[in-house]
Amino acid sequence: MGLHYRDLIAWKKAMTIAREVYRLVPKLPREETYGMRSQLTRAAISIPSNIAEGWRRESRRERAHFLAIAHGSLAETETLVTLCEEIGWFSATDTQELNDLLSEVGRILSAFRRQLRSRLKPEPAP
Repeated sequence: MGLHYRDLIAWKKAMTIAREVYRLVPKLPREETYGMRSQLTRAAISIPSNIAEGWRRESRRERAHFLAIAHGSLAETETLVTLCEEIGWFSATDTQELNDLLSEVGRILSAFRRQLRSRLKPEPAP
């Protein structure tokens, strides 16, 4: 764990996801301030926050747990963005960069989690 979480590509790209969400939410109707806007920003912020928290944990099991939460928040963000597109609040053009980032960070988190799971499995008995 030599790297600081701020050096991780996944964290940097997750921070960009959060910024992109904050760029998009002003397009939501005013009456969605405490609904979709709140839910979407919380989910997006949760991605880099849980990557950072997991990276600082001592055990691989705890690290894997926080990466799983980050991955879940990513799926939630992706779902909410898709719903906003389907309702017509966001256009596909508005969300292209965000959707690309969500896919990329999802792949990175999958790889991290797979690597941690392989290290958590007990060694076979001789």
